[in-house]
Amino acid sequence: MSHSHHSTTASPPDEHAKHHGHHSHPHHDAPDHDVPAVRRPWTVLALMLAAQVMVVLDVSVVNVALPSIATDLRLSSTNYQWLISAYVLLSGGFLLLGGRVADLFDRRRVFLSGLTLFTAGSLTAGFADTALTLIAARGAQGAGAALLTPAAMSIVMATYSGRQRATALAMWGTVASMGIAAGVLFGGILTTAFDWRAVFFINVPIGVAVAAGVLAKVRFAPTRAAGRRQLDLSGAALLVTGLLTLVYAVESTTSHGWTAPHTLVATGLATMLLTGFILNERKVDSPIVPPSTWRIRSLVSASTVMAGVTGAVVGAIFLSSLYLQQVLGSSALVTGLQFLPLAAFITLSAAVASKALPHLGAKKLITVGLLIATAGALVLSFVDSDPSYLSDVLPGFALLGLGVGPMFVAISVAAMSDVASEQSGLASGLLMTGHEIGAALGVAALTAVAGDLTTRAGITAGSQDAFLAVAVGLLALLVPTFLLPAHDPTQAPSGHGHGHGH
Repeated sequence: MSHSHHSTTASPPDEHAKHHGHHSHPHHDAPDHDVPAVRRPWTVLALMLAAQVMVVLDVSVVNVALPSIATDLRLSSTNYQWLISAYVLLSGGFLLLGGRVADLFDRRRVFLSGLTLFTAGSLTAGFADTALTLIAARGAQGAGAALLTPAAMSIVMATYSGRQRATALAMWGTVASMGIAAGVLFGGILTTAFDWRAVFFINVPIGVAVAAGVLAKVRFAPTRAAGRRQLDLSGAALLVTGLLTLVYAVESTTSHGWTAPHTLVATGLATMLLTGFILNERKVDSPIVPPSTWRIRSLVSASTVMAGVTGAVVGAIFLSSLYLQQVLGSSALVTGLQFLPLAAFITLSAAVASKALPHLGAKKLITVGLLIATAGALVLSFVDSDPSYLSDVLPGFALLGLGVGPMFVAISVAAMSDVASEQSGLASGLLMTGHEIGAALGVAALTAVAGDLTTRAGITAGSQDAFLAVAVGLLALLVPTFLLPAHDPTQAPSGHGHGHGH
């Protein structure tokens, strides 16, 4: 929390801030550099980030625990993938609805509802004694995350303005990029020190503490759109079932083959459900995603890139954690530590990118990031059955981390650059939907490409194919990147305002 030490110097305006509500007015956003922005304490950001860290960690915290969960609950290769997919699919599938709920209802109440569901899901997962219970509990965690994340982002956007908001968004981006790799380390430490159940139980005290903090520090703030309380539940249901069926279809290629009736029926059903979602969106009065949103080119392109990058990273971590444990023979703790350089490279490059962003712009940073990450995936695709961590795996991790860090920071900025303040919940929902659905489809697709992940030989051969697929996928993301605006609109007005003396 590198910026927290500044906040203590600004207590008098903070009092003023408390009495003047948490709304940010969109028409004041552009000339922020002329009007001295009110300093707010960083407490609210700290609480939102604590919740967001749990949500992001839980995407990957299970990875290292997989072999010990598999032994305990007798999991198949299919169950492996669902333990990750159930979480990211439900959080991704319901995120847009969550964003809409955060825009229409009291943000604080929405945040607390999501936090409660997430914490309850974590508790259930910790006590799970069958694969099905565990997968269902992961789904509940995901649904909680879908409510919690957009509401948290909305609270951050409404609480801070000007330079503070820019700092808060950069911190948010850094947490998103660090969290996935850090989750693997925490998973390793908790699994080794206690057992795999600790991976879920640890969320419970954190959830309770954050809830207490929010009740004390975040004010009840009914949003301006309180009159239009129609929610497109049918759309949300079609989207989630469509996505679940799609991942099931991709997954069943591993067990049944690409042309098996099983796979074709699932694919057909997924297509029908997702087409139904698109048609439904055109008919209903208040669609989950208002049609105008699809015309915000920066948001749509950035969300696409977000989906691809997250799919590549989460898929790579999923495969690498199995590879390190089953092929290299690392313990859960050692595997967690072996991911530390990846987390460190992501964090460092994200920090450097935050500083470089105003000068280079998001588009250039994303392009460079994609090329570096592609090189990393290619290095990892050459790892054979007699590998050494230092000479084979580490260089790939280093390149992957150096490429990914700047992208997460830049994507968040590029996505929000043309979005009005009152749409921030929806916009962050769309971006995070890309993040979560990308993760689910990435793991499912790479599992399908890799094939059998239960044997050492299968993991070795499968990893080579899968990392080659990651490299191709990352290169393909250059296309939506070129569609991003050349300059970040938010940088233009503030350039001359902040350029001097900082």
